[in-house]
Amino acid sequence: MTKIEIMNSYKPKVLIVDDEKGLRTGAQRLLTGEGYEVTVAENGTDGIKFGTESEFDLAIIDLKMPDVDGLEVLQQIKNKYPHTVCFIATAYASYETAVEATRIGAQSYIPKPFTPEELLSNLKEGYQKRLVNLEAEKWRKEREERLLEVAFEKTRMNTIVNSITDGVLVVNTEGLAVLYNPAALRFLELPRIAVEEQILDKFRPEILKLFNNIVKDTSAEHKSYTIQIELKPNREFFIEVTASAVRHPGENIAGVVFVFKDITALKKIELVKSQFVSMVSHELKAPIAAVYGFLKLFNDDSIKLTAEQRKDYENRSMIRLDGLLKMVNDLLDISRMELKTVNREIKKVCLHEIISSILELFQIEISKKNIQIVFDKDNSAHCINADADEITRLFTNLISNAIKYNRDNGIININLYQAENYLVTEIKDSGIGLKPEEKQKLFTEFFRAKNEKTKNISGTGLGLSIVKRIVDSYSGKIEVESDYGEGTTFKVFLPKIISN
Repeated sequence: MTKIEIMNSYKPKVLIVDDEKGLRTGAQRLLTGEGYEVTVAENGTDGIKFGTESEFDLAIIDLKMPDVDGLEVLQQIKNKYPHTVCFIATAYASYETAVEATRIGAQSYIPKPFTPEELLSNLKEGYQKRLVNLEAEKWRKEREERLLEVAFEKTRMNTIVNSITDGVLVVNTEGLAVLYNPAALRFLELPRIAVEEQILDKFRPEILKLFNNIVKDTSAEHKSYTIQIELKPNREFFIEVTASAVRHPGENIAGVVFVFKDITALKKIELVKSQFVSMVSHELKAPIAAVYGFLKLFNDDSIKLTAEQRKDYENRSMIRLDGLLKMVNDLLDISRMELKTVNREIKKVCLHEIISSILELFQIEISKKNIQIVFDKDNSAHCINADADEITRLFTNLISNAIKYNRDNGIININLYQAENYLVTEIKDSGIGLKPEEKQKLFTEFFRAKNEKTKNISGTGLGLSIVKRIVDSYSGKIEVESDYGEGTTFKVFLPKIISN
């Protein structure tokens, strides 16, 4: 739909829920100029209020807000108005939030920062989907008693069915194709289907079994069957097939309707989750096994340990258990972030004060390696609205790494400055650095660069993953520059306090 068409017929109603004032006003100005009727909410509470008091065509909801989570706003709006097409706007989407948002009914994510063209393209697609859904709902109510007659209403019905991205196929009890959309061809891996064509012999055995189960069912229950099929190996193309009975007014079965959905993305998310669980199990197993081995030595009367050996094994056990405790605490932090059960106390936090206190905390480690600290900041205020403990955790991890992975007699440069709407903290070390392939995996859980220079450096491999999650939770961003053997620079961008 073009701008002129929108203006001459109907102005789609759009709700923008975002705690960032600049984004709200900018998006409102853009969309109003493009023929939309725009309402804005500066927090999740107002978003729920506006979104449930009246029905909007479209809604853009920020994922991370200080009062109410974006998923809760989405849930409330979809519960009241299921046909409102909602987008989640965020700078980071984990697999858990992706699954949850999709389950609740989000159309898709709009990654931040987005361009005007990206925003308009998403809204245009979303509005077209809403029109199709409304028309489909109207059609369903009007025609549910005569579903098999839709093939004779080609002009009206084909427009609706062909616009649905999921595959749809209706087959009568004789196995003849009554209705289908182009998407069904892809899921059935067929070049074409003709109306009233015998289709059963073209089905995969799993799909044919669904058809037979429904056609042979003589009960009055309205049963549906769902299966998942891997069409291409290695999770390249995974589909979900749902088959339901189509009944005559007299409750006799008239045919079967198949709905095909592409669940490839969800299957890949499941794989990532499974790999994460396996990785956690492996990482926990190693220190437990090591401590258990030392305890067996202590308990074996046939092995005579010297006092020096016993002390050495005790120290090794303590180191292993200390690492294990840190790993468990890090995993609990990640879990709380994913489940959004972190209790935050949002207040004014000054970054230069936090960084100074962290440097004092690491003074012994800094002195041992004779590292020179250069802490430079401009004369501006370096404060943000955030939880002090989270920000301390963020910079503790980064500064700790800059010390651990630095060389003796090295240097750490810390700079604080403003860039547009962000406060930027730049931490540069003269240490080991990263290879290009290591840089790509840097924020992955349990990833640690492994080479001759790092083999004696301890760590859980979770610190930078937590750093990334904290930064993303404040709608910030983090950048990494590194050359192997030369050092690494982290740049953390956090939204600054905007004066009214």
